[in-house]
Amino acid sequence: MMSRLYEVMFIVRPDVEDEEVDKLVASFSSTVTASGGVIKSAEKMGRRKLAYQVRKFNDGNYVLLTIEAAGATIIELSRRLRVTEQVIKFITVRMDEEEKRLAKVRALRSAHRKVSAEQPAAAVETARTPAHAPAHASAPVPAPVAAAPAAAVAPVAAAAAPVVAAAAPAAPAAAPAETADAAQASV
Repeated sequence: MMSRLYEVMFIVRPDVEDEEVDKLVASFSSTVTASGGVIKSAEKMGRRKLAYQVRKFNDGNYVLLTIEAAGATIIELSRRLRVTEQVIKFITVRMDEEEKRLAKVRALRSAHRKVSAEQPAAAVETARTPAHAPAHASAPVPAPVAAAPAAAVAPVAAAAAPVVAAAAPAAPAAAPAETADAAQASV
């Protein structure tokens, strides 16, 4: 069977003594090692406040186990965590997938940094000068634009004329006095 890396975090009720928490960690560790897994680390993170109430508790003792084991071992460990009365909450995360995802994110970020770090000095200098700055003697002056021939301008003006004429209203608008007289007559 294939061995994978997992993190198992569980929360023990706050009224459980530290010696009992140590016994729980030892029993879960023996479950893992008996089925061929390896406990990489067991960290008691101490008593912390819960984000929300779980089984009428507002805080609990956090424990983090880092395990290298097969999937069947993790299923058995999850079953034991579920039936243990002192454990009020637990979560199992497969870390090899998480490490793969993090490596991909790091590679993308480093590739992005390399592209942005290799900007040419001229591009950086032009980015620093404000757009509203007056032209100096050292700035290059743009070449004058040649005038367009009159024949090229005439068709453009002729094509624009019908559009302007079509936009004008067909009938003049009624004066305000006329509309007020019409409103009184209808009453």
